Amino acid sequence: MAKKKKDKTPQKIEIKNRKAAFEYKFLSGFEAGIMLTGTEIKSIRNGEANLNDAFCFFRKGELYIKNMFIAEYELGTIHNHETRRLRKLLLKKVELRKLEKRVSEKGYSIIPYRIYISDRGLAKIDIQLAQGKKSYDKRDSIKERDNKREMDRLKKIRL
Repeated sequence: MAKKKKDKTPQKIEIKNRKAAFEYKFLSGFEAGIMLTGTEIKSIRNGEANLNDAFCFFRKGELYIKNMFIAEYELGTIHNHETRRLRKLLLKKVELRKLEKRVSEKGYSIIPYRIYISDRGLAKIDIQLAQGKKSYDKRDSIKERDNKREMDRLKKIRL
């Protein structure tokens, strides 16, 4: 009797910061690597991370992310990681200089938008150069979302 082969297609892990898209207008995006420990990558692969309170900042020409929550790995030992520690982001020097120059201008900030696992199995973070929205821009976003939802409902009724 032949053994069945287990399907080892990796599940798509994508953790988004949905609130960021509402609060900010994205200008340009970058893909960055994250310096993680072994238990952190295992927790991310389990989908146990959160970007809600996370923010990026520069220190000595290097980009860091703070307050990104990665749950402790359940099978970890006493050497498990801290959940909200400071993590370094890995970008090319040209990209870092470009971002640092734009962030020094008033009104721009770097927002971590989503974490995902790349095709090679590495954890990547999508960071966005963003500008904060005004309250009237937020109202427009709500109106557009409601209109889109209403149009989708009408399409379903017609079918």
